[in-house]
Amino acid sequence: MSRLFSSKRFFVINLALVSMIVGFVLATLLNFSCTDTKSGESGPTVYAQDSSQADKEIGSLESFQYSFRQVAGQALPVVVEINVVEVVRQTGPGFDSPWEFFFGPSPRQGEDEEEFRQPGLGSGVIVQRDGKKAYVVTNNHVVGSADEISVRLHDGREYEARIVGKDPRTDLSLVVFETNEEVPVARLGDSDSLQVGDWALAVGNPFGFESTVTAGIISALGRRPERGTQIASFTDYIQTDAAINPGNSGGALINLSGEVVGINTWIASRTGGSVGLGFAIPINNAKKAIEDFISTGKVVYGWLGVQIGDADTEQYPGLIEDLRIEEDGGAIVLNLFQGSPAEKGGLLPGDTITSVNGTAVANADDLTSMIGNIRPGERVEVEYVRYRRPGSTTLILEARKSEDEVQADRNIWPGLVAIPLNREAREAMQLPRGLRGVVIAGVVDGSPVAQAGLKQGDIISAVEGKSTPSALDFYRAINEGADNEMSFDVYRSGSELSVRVRR
Repeated sequence: MSRLFSSKRFFVINLALVSMIVGFVLATLLNFSCTDTKSGESGPTVYAQDSSQADKEIGSLESFQYSFRQVAGQALPVVVEINVVEVVRQTGPGFDSPWEFFFGPSPRQGEDEEEFRQPGLGSGVIVQRDGKKAYVVTNNHVVGSADEISVRLHDGREYEARIVGKDPRTDLSLVVFETNEEVPVARLGDSDSLQVGDWALAVGNPFGFESTVTAGIISALGRRPERGTQIASFTDYIQTDAAINPGNSGGALINLSGEVVGINTWIASRTGGSVGLGFAIPINNAKKAIEDFISTGKVVYGWLGVQIGDADTEQYPGLIEDLRIEEDGGAIVLNLFQGSPAEKGGLLPGDTITSVNGTAVANADDLTSMIGNIRPGERVEVEYVRYRRPGSTTLILEARKSEDEVQADRNIWPGLVAIPLNREAREAMQLPRGLRGVVIAGVVDGSPVAQAGLKQGDIISAVEGKSTPSALDFYRAINEGADNEMSFDVYRSGSELSVRVRR
């Protein structure tokens, strides 16, 4: 009996729940199928509350749209189209008669010179006005070795221009044109204030479609190109998914305040078109270049005076372990230019530079960029690790010479790269089991060790009579050795040599 009562009670309760649900559904359907008193047709009733919410949403979207319009209106006049022509002259044989085409030209004293005109297209940003002169920043690869340059403004005005300065290390260039007319000038923002997720507009002339605006976000900051590419590595890059294509190079990356925060430079793409991976030079990096171009015609870089490498196992197998570097990142000082700021400041070969002015050094490219962006004559605080112990020094940077002058400078010590002699190297070189030392992975042409006859693949077993079973021992030996001349015990192709190396 109790069981039957429980079952009936359960049935009644469930019946009540079902009734409530059915009632709610019917009420809802009635609300959405009320007859419009004006038309007499069935349809959804729009209530005042829903209408107000829709108006608010539409208003927000329109406000967002108007902000894009406003930014585009500010950006378009300051972004220009740059057309270049490079005149290429090639010498080739001329033909005095059609028979020479088939049987070859007759002997002659000279050859005809043909002229070819190679056009190019890019973008630029008007960044400064000084009297009649209007300065336009663009990419170095846009102007290249152009013989003719013209700048076309958004309103159709066109002017002849010339190069003020260019710099392949940052892929930046500055051109100038002259006019007495009014010219809009861009407002430059602060690229250091950018954050991932910020809105960004890319403005330029992709594929010749002038005054094109695309929108996206800041996808990443501090990007570096892969090594071995032709992309300038003397700067970091802003990554954006705003569509960037050929012809956008040199154009502006704009924030929602209408300020230029980057100079669009390159894309990562397998097809040559935009896949949402565009990269721009931060405008804060470009500001220094613009000032240098106007004042000196070239970019002036700070110079430390070292040859460096990454503190990783891929580039120099076993070197981190051998030097017992425990910190993440850093740049190893492989060689030192004598008389350089680094030498004057007390840095030594084998040191691992870990920070500059309190900012951690990630790798060799990072250190090069950090030092290069500091003006010559400024003091910098450098932290390093030497023989497993931390240290620091303050030094004054000098101006970096041209790349050709740096490459030609042979006043470098010691002029080699020494890495541990591991098992793989022993087996490959078929070295005696008991031989211990460091192997020369590379030699700088014209350096002291090169002049002494040392070669890549030589094994250095001792310096000044001190054995060098590890890279740590090698660097300690050359740093503590005599100033003028040192003796190196070398193993080469089954022979043991003693080599005198003069600094």
